Amino acid sequence: MHHTLLLILGLLLAVMLLVLVAQRIKIAYPIFLVIAGLGISFIPGIPHLQLDPDLIFLIFLPPLLYEAAWYTSWNDFWKWKRSIALLAFGLVFFTSVVVAYASSSLIPNFTLALGFLLGGIVSPPDAVAAATVLKGMKVPKRLMPILEGESLVNDASSLIVFKFALLAIMTGTFSLQQATGQFFLVAGMGVVIGLIGAHIMYVIHRFLPTTPAIDATLTVMTPYILFLAAEQFHFSGVMAVVSGGLFISYRSHEVFKTGNTRLNMLGVWTTMIFVMNALVFVLIGLELPEIIEGLGQYSIWEAVKYGSLISIIVIALRFLWVYPAAHIPRWISAKARKDPSPGWKGPLVISWAGMRGVVSLATSLSIPLMMSDGSTFPQRNLIIFITFVVIFITLVFQGLTLPFVIKLIKLKEIDSMLPEEEQQAGIQLRLNKVALDLLKEKYANEIKENQSIAYYQSHLEDQTQNIAQRLKSLECDKSEAQQLNRYHDILANIYAIQRQELFKLRKEKFFSDEEIRKAELQLDINDLNNSSALT
Repeated sequence: MHHTLLLILGLLLAVMLLVLVAQRIKIAYPIFLVIAGLGISFIPGIPHLQLDPDLIFLIFLPPLLYEAAWYTSWNDFWKWKRSIALLAFGLVFFTSVVVAYASSSLIPNFTLALGFLLGGIVSPPDAVAAATVLKGMKVPKRLMPILEGESLVNDASSLIVFKFALLAIMTGTFSLQQATGQFFLVAGMGVVIGLIGAHIMYVIHRFLPTTPAIDATLTVMTPYILFLAAEQFHFSGVMAVVSGGLFISYRSHEVFKTGNTRLNMLGVWTTMIFVMNALVFVLIGLELPEIIEGLGQYSIWEAVKYGSLISIIVIALRFLWVYPAAHIPRWISAKARKDPSPGWKGPLVISWAGMRGVVSLATSLSIPLMMSDGSTFPQRNLIIFITFVVIFITLVFQGLTLPFVIKLIKLKEIDSMLPEEEQQAGIQLRLNKVALDLLKEKYANEIKENQSIAYYQSHLEDQTQNIAQRLKSLECDKSEAQQLNRYHDILANIYAIQRQELFKLRKEKFFSDEEIRKAELQLDINDLNNSSALT
């Protein structure tokens, strides 16, 4: 056990170093993760690892889904609900059906039920992969909310398809009419349980005297609680996690009121999700040799061939679905025509961004080892291997070529929106105005008597004047815009020197470490705001 744990930690460290290389050469890190997973399987003497499939599903999927729900904008989600629904439900079911019939026809001894199982696994794209590939690229603002919203809901819909297919294989019976009714019942009650659980967690966060550490711990526990509560009643734990995550995220401004709490949670979740993404690919690397050995009647080249064919099918299906889904609603609905036309470039990027990722991999690893009667689960290793091939091809091929496609088609903003910096400045002006009005109306006497409050008011007034000047400069010529960029560069340099000075202060031991850490935190916040303005 100690040797296995040490091995996993060592492989994780190696994967982290690969991710650093990916960031250095500006390649999305999920691409390096899938390559690392493949590379691990070729290490001589690598021990074979076999984990409990139920454990894989329970440990990895709830937090991955909850994190996706947490960072989904409800306003954007609702604004693009039609596009998201067509992709998250329509495309998932379309892909599952076509993959089911295609795989059962292409692969010998592969039943239709196994085809639906495979379809449910490979149908959902991964938002993390798309976001990391598109990071820093100029793409229309509507694309990321659609991709993130799709990934959130299609994870849920595809996992429900997976569960029904798994049930059909385990019991040997399947009724489409009964399954359709069960689908809505299972999904609907999963949403209800998710919202009930989210309300309970909302009350705990808001009305009990929690600390930042307790708040962060509770948010880590929440997806597991929601998932297990729904599964206990045989409803969709996935829908419970997604709906609960959306609710808590929407009410987060009421629940997590301090910056310390928010920054602490951000650090916890960013680290946890990154490690989980890396760990899943490490685990597949450790399991791949055993999976290949267990392919049975299929050679590795046959398995690669089947995986490649399924990859081509899922890539082609996305193109076949996205273009009609983007334009047909505009032909039949006057309301849909109010939004600017996506043209052909936006759907092209949406189609090409259908990279599969960690959710598909974790789902495939969760297939049980045995049937209810104790026999070996049919074609389990082949399904996992095909899933890995699909992830590898879509991540590496589409992930590496997507930036070139965007540059080649010269994609431009579709919707009329203010530039980011103007939006940020406008928001800050509103916040400053509210603060100044409150100071004048409620704390006029304190301003006269308390020097600190008077100084804060003066600071707000100066900041408001600077922001107003900055807004004017954004509307001026390029020389003034260059001066503004130079201003942010100088600020970044100042913050770097201030960090060095804080390090010197720590060595001098004149000030307490606690106060120095507070100064570092404020410096980090200032630097973050400045970096946001630069990008």
